Amino acid sequence: MTTRPESLSSAPAGALQGRIASAIAQADGWIGFDRFMAMALYEPGLGYYARSSPKFGAMPQSGSDFVTAPELSPLFGRVLAAQVAEALQVTGTDEVWEFGAGSGALAQQLLEALGERVRRYVIVDVSGSLRARQQARLAVWGGTVQWAAELPAHIEGVVVGNEVLDAMPVQLLARHGGQAGGVWHERGVVLQDGAFAWADRPTDLRPPLEIEGPQDYLTEIHPQGQAFVRTLADRLQRGAAFLIDYGFPESEYYHPQRHMGTVMCHRGHVADSDPLADVGEKDITAHVDFTGIALAAQEAGLEVLGYTTQAHFLYNCGLGPLLDQAGPVERATAAKLVLEHEMGELFKVIALGKGEAWEPMGFAQGDRSHRL
Repeated sequence: MTTRPESLSSAPAGALQGRIASAIAQADGWIGFDRFMAMALYEPGLGYYARSSPKFGAMPQSGSDFVTAPELSPLFGRVLAAQVAEALQVTGTDEVWEFGAGSGALAQQLLEALGERVRRYVIVDVSGSLRARQQARLAVWGGTVQWAAELPAHIEGVVVGNEVLDAMPVQLLARHGGQAGGVWHERGVVLQDGAFAWADRPTDLRPPLEIEGPQDYLTEIHPQGQAFVRTLADRLQRGAAFLIDYGFPESEYYHPQRHMGTVMCHRGHVADSDPLADVGEKDITAHVDFTGIALAAQEAGLEVLGYTTQAHFLYNCGLGPLLDQAGPVERATAAKLVLEHEMGELFKVIALGKGEAWEPMGFAQGDRSHRL
């Protein structure tokens, strides 16, 4: 096992760090990064998403750490509602299921736009603190909005998830020595001199593509995200799902030049690449391998109905006329949703369906399913 002392962060302190340290000790001194990430984000009562900090917001002055599309502009949910309405009609359903509803902003926007077309809006969120914020924000809808801690055996309706997949724990794989004769390791976390440190151990795990080149290479694989999609496929009896996140098809994700991986942290609207520092006080994410998501969905019985950039999706669903009607400030803010150097190109939308395939409006132009 190879340790990398140059990656040491400050010494573990506090209940969460202590609990992670105990988990490392109980696992013979090493845990995979996926377990570390899961504990850092979701450990009950201690993890980042169990904390009562604002997290979501447009400006750091609010105490938030990052902004998502619904907080950036209410036009996001209003436009997405057009796609959801079409999906409800095509699938003959009247329920919306949202995963990881954050502050409740997207739920509010969808409920306002969809009105009586939604009989029940169910939020699945593991964060108790966020659930409390959602309940306060959505109280006006009464019993229409409900919360669930896990999926039921059967779902009929339209599923939405904005920036959900990127927060699912990933495994880190590191290649030392290049393509010719290089050895793959799984990168995990140990305690060294009282601090968290990286440590690699040989593994049979591999990325889905062969990585060319002589360089060392660090990347992620996404078993939990793919397992989520398989579970969704098992439970979704009738309906469709729209998942929105930042990421790439596997040909871009595992490109030889992307040799440092995609794991990033966010705190106070500042990004950094050290998840071993300030554990529990910042978000940890990884980009999404949309090819892996699509393949897992198809293998589990879902149809891939479309895949495109967020910009194409929003314009296809009617954003253009709304921008024309908006004031200059609202237009400038909403433009970040579609500008190439903002969210427009990096963020993608994938649509999955159960039953007979159909063509959602969001993919009428610019569908990239053939690139998956």
